[in-house]
Amino acid sequence: MKVSRKNRTIAVVAAAVVGLGIIAASNSAGATTSKHQTATAKPTIVLEHGAWADTSSWNGVVKRLSHDGYTVIAAPNPLRGLPQDAANLRGLLSTIKGPVVLAGHSYGGAVITEAATGNKNVKGLVYVAGFAPAAGESLSSILARPVSHPTPPLPAVPVPVTNPDGSQSAEIYLDRAAFRATFAADLPKAKANLLAATQRSTDASALAGTVTTPAWKTIPSWYLVTKDDKALAPELQRFMATRIGAHKVEIKSSHAAPVSHPSAVTDLIERAARSSR
Repeated sequence: MKVSRKNRTIAVVAAAVVGLGIIAASNSAGATTSKHQTATAKPTIVLEHGAWADTSSWNGVVKRLSHDGYTVIAAPNPLRGLPQDAANLRGLLSTIKGPVVLAGHSYGGAVITEAATGNKNVKGLVYVAGFAPAAGESLSSILARPVSHPTPPLPAVPVPVTNPDGSQSAEIYLDRAAFRATFAADLPKAKANLLAATQRSTDASALAGTVTTPAWKTIPSWYLVTKDDKALAPELQRFMATRIGAHKVEIKSSHAAPVSHPSAVTDLIERAARSSR
């Protein structure tokens, strides 16, 4: 059967229209998928260690988060004082695109409290036996709060320093002989001794630095209370967790929870991450 030129033209046009429809539908589906992937993308996890420690204290947590598909950054904390340490972390956060969940251990909790303020990308704060100061509070003022079961004074060993400009300052270490009992009683002796030997010094001013505007005022928070803690009284941890309205979990752990209980720490961080998506 012969097909007229007119009919052939109509057929070609019809095929072109159908083809364009398929392309448009494909592009629309791709755009929808892309939008969906963006909306459900996992946040970057940023981990801030505390005093007398370094980024290796997060190794077990980093391993587990990475296995579960998260991008993880264990941020090096200079331990030079709250303004300097918060500025360092704030700078790092400014380079990360997309949502962030920020976790801080011990003194690192005070650092994330100060550094995350005003950063719209930070969707959750996780305190791991962490200090969560209010405006005007320091680590020293929190530790001075009366509690029913206070912990012994930290076995601090100050080392005097003469700075290049002639001014005097002090670096604080924890007494290596008392490190395990105070900081890491649930770790094997050899592991605790290694942490004691490799601890980083902390500038004494870190204990006195005060928070200006706490990030937990506007960012959802989670808190891991370490019930066997001899460095930061569990009662103080519960007080701070309640004050900031945190989702709270309690475990039997020493102060060194990221090292001794990385699975529990990871679980809480991932809970915060899922809530931020």
